[in-house]
Amino acid sequence: MILLLLVCSLLLAACGGKDVDVGQPDYDQTKKMIVDILKTDEGKKAVKDIMTDEDIKQELVMDQAAVKNTVENTLTSEKGREFWKNSFEDPKFAESMAKSMKKENEQLLKSLMKDPEYQGMLMDILKDPVFQDDLAQALKSKEFREQMREVVTDTLESPLYKARLEEIAQKAASEKKGSKSSGNEKKQNNENTP
Repeated sequence: MILLLLVCSLLLAACGGKDVDVGQPDYDQTKKMIVDILKTDEGKKAVKDIMTDEDIKQELVMDQAAVKNTVENTLTSEKGREFWKNSFEDPKFAESMAKSMKKENEQLLKSLMKDPEYQGMLMDILKDPVFQDDLAQALKSKEFREQMREVVTDTLESPLYKARLEEIAQKAASEKKGSKSSGNEKKQNNENTP
């Protein structure tokens, strides 16, 4: 009987000997565990299954509309306009924005150039005497001349342009040589004929 009590007490001591903390695990452990689970094949498959669920897709579409409305309202607000005004004053931001929209702007201009109404409006502007006077004044300005001088200098210093110019000069020289030699042959032929 004593032996039986001793075995039972040992079993109870063995089972209840550890002090188990049944509280919540800390944030870092939980985060690490979730990230590890998501990196497994089963985790990836579960995420794919969730993303293909029609209800989830519908929620995402509704969220996209909400995001779109929020962005539109923010951009058209007074603070939004002030933000864009200040942002476009920064040359780096303006350059990166222009580069990102280059393709869309080209497409827009190409489609506008084919539009008869746009062409007519553009012709009206070009024919406007006030515009022509302003353009003439701008072309005569010191700033424009300096800008043109810089453009011409940059073009003449360009290695591609230099190579092309050299090619044209060599071609002209060889043509001149060829015409001189054919002119000399004609002169000799004329002198030899009685």
